[in-house]
Amino acid sequence: MVSYIIRRLIAAVLMLVVVSIVTFSIFFVIPRLAGVTTIDFASRYVGSKGASAETVAAIADKLGFNDPLVVQYGRWIKGIVLGAEYDTGASVEHCPAPCLGYSFITKTPVWPELLDRLPVTVSLAIGASIIWLIAGVATGVVSALRRGSFFDRAAMGVALAGVSLPIFFTGIICLVFFSYRFGITAPGGSYTAITENPGEWAYDLILPWITLAFLYAASYARLTRAGMLETMGEDYIRTARAKGLPESKVIVKHGLRGALTPILTIFGLDLGLLLGGAVLTESTFSLPGLGKYAVQAIQSNDLPKIMGVVLLVTLFVVLANLIVDLLYAVVDPRVRLG
Repeated sequence: MVSYIIRRLIAAVLMLVVVSIVTFSIFFVIPRLAGVTTIDFASRYVGSKGASAETVAAIADKLGFNDPLVVQYGRWIKGIVLGAEYDTGASVEHCPAPCLGYSFITKTPVWPELLDRLPVTVSLAIGASIIWLIAGVATGVVSALRRGSFFDRAAMGVALAGVSLPIFFTGIICLVFFSYRFGITAPGGSYTAITENPGEWAYDLILPWITLAFLYAASYARLTRAGMLETMGEDYIRTARAKGLPESKVIVKHGLRGALTPILTIFGLDLGLLLGGAVLTESTFSLPGLGKYAVQAIQSNDLPKIMGVVLLVTLFVVLANLIVDLLYAVVDPRVRLG
């Protein structure tokens, strides 16, 4: 078990290195291959569209855009770990570690702004994931055990609708009816920190939770149903029943446990991506999270903010997959030998 954990940790670190190289290439290497010059980089990076060509060229040189790409990558990684300073000629801007970028448009480091937005996204992602995991898995198990029944057909029909309907459609419909017509839930744009008022925090997020969970629970219900139907037909299930084990123990300990592996896989990916920002959900409900932050950065062409969000998303995805790999060893001991 210890060797398995060490292997997973090493793989996660290597994956972070690969992801950093890919991210750097997306923002700095590929544009150069498409013909973007260092002056264009400086103009986009610091938002100096109104400056003269000489001024932008000087800024590009001071920011190191004329250096070799290997040097730029090393300086970028060093800034993330140790902090960085950006010399624009007129001033030297300090970005403390971890420096995921410095916005020259808002004159602020990106990392503190990400930390301010992170609680909203984490609250949304964790709350919704608990709902969709419980509802989706439970619905899938019952549907598999009652295959062909009215509940099975109705549940899979609702699941199909949940997968098909986009979040901005269901979110707006829920807002219109539950918030604005009946006044049951909080309107869009409402968010209270859990440290200030836990009850108000849950009230503000209950509709986004349910709306987001409806989309994901549908996929989990269908996946769980398929996994349970396959698992419950295995020989070891018939053997467990022949030994006289209670049906509940056969279903939970043997049937569901065997069907959990693919569920853990997609759960790690989904949760990791949502922790990096549920863009459509946060935009629909006007929640000040990482997703809405990314949209605003794209609209204002603020490259450092976009890079900061991308780095944070990839970090969450890698960490989520690491946790999933460790959970595999708990759910299925055979994984430790792989």
